[in-house]
Amino acid sequence: MARQTDRRGFLLNVGSVGLFNLVPAKVLWGATAPSNQLTRELVGSWALYLPYDQMNAGNLIVERDASGELVGRMLMRWSSPVPCARVTCADGKFSVVRPGFIIEGRIFGDRADCLLTETDEKGAAVSPAKPFRAVRNPPLDPKATVKGVRFGEPIDILKDGLDGFVPMSKEGEFGWTFRDGVLSNRVKKGDTKHHGLGVNIMTKRADFYDFKLEYDVSVPKGANSGVYLRGRYEIQTKDSYGMSVDCHNMAALYGRITPSVAAEKPAGEWQHVTVILANRHITVVLNGVTIIDDQPVEGITGGAIDANEFVPGPLYIQGDHTDADYRNMILTPIVK
Repeated sequence: MARQTDRRGFLLNVGSVGLFNLVPAKVLWGATAPSNQLTRELVGSWALYLPYDQMNAGNLIVERDASGELVGRMLMRWSSPVPCARVTCADGKFSVVRPGFIIEGRIFGDRADCLLTETDEKGAAVSPAKPFRAVRNPPLDPKATVKGVRFGEPIDILKDGLDGFVPMSKEGEFGWTFRDGVLSNRVKKGDTKHHGLGVNIMTKRADFYDFKLEYDVSVPKGANSGVYLRGRYEIQTKDSYGMSVDCHNMAALYGRITPSVAAEKPAGEWQHVTVILANRHITVVLNGVTIIDDQPVEGITGGAIDANEFVPGPLYIQGDHTDADYRNMILTPIVK
């Protein structure tokens, strides 16, 4: 097992890509805080290491509204962030309620020991509470930017075709091919509304952190795919031509950032995407139009390989939804 430290100062026991067991390296966990102090400590962004075998990444953001009350947004595994119905602190514990889930926990410094309970539409528990850990993310630097970064040598992600990727699941039918410089996915139609029977793939290289990524993509009518930066942030691939701007449309940061303008082309046409991810900020240019301009990245997106935003990761391409074609995928690392 490799041993490394992430950019927060936590030691990581890394068994495989996306599976991290966090061990506090420098923080001495204190006693449980009083409720008024706990209320202050709960405010912020939390990485959730959820108690599931697969897709165990989540994120919780707690803020104060204009009246000073606690409000929250929670992302659970594959979804977009959802507003919480209630966030409370009492008797040294906190409780966060959102449709389908209740999280209860105690904070110890920058760590929280939590219990997750799944609920039905009436809020009643449908499963026993499961323990998991949450870790506080450092606050975003208001002065951070993608502007002025220095670039290293470009990397052709598709240079070795499919030999540069591995499937992310043994389930489903592998529909990926590589021919004449085009990485193509063809998905057998599934029996669910949103998913086919395809397979996601990720690069064998998992050492990408901050970078510029460019690629061309073409999708058929009604298509839905995506490119995950560092395996944690999905740049949406979708046939959304003619639709109003939305955080689930083509080249949006899925569920997090809505494009400022619609710049999609019709289904079947090649479209060009340029993304710069640096210093927890992102810029996206679609077909020559800047649709996201140096915006802060508040957290992971649904489907992330894990919740740790402070270590390198792979690129992964969503293949379990619909057909899509990719070409000219060039990643240029940002150097310090």
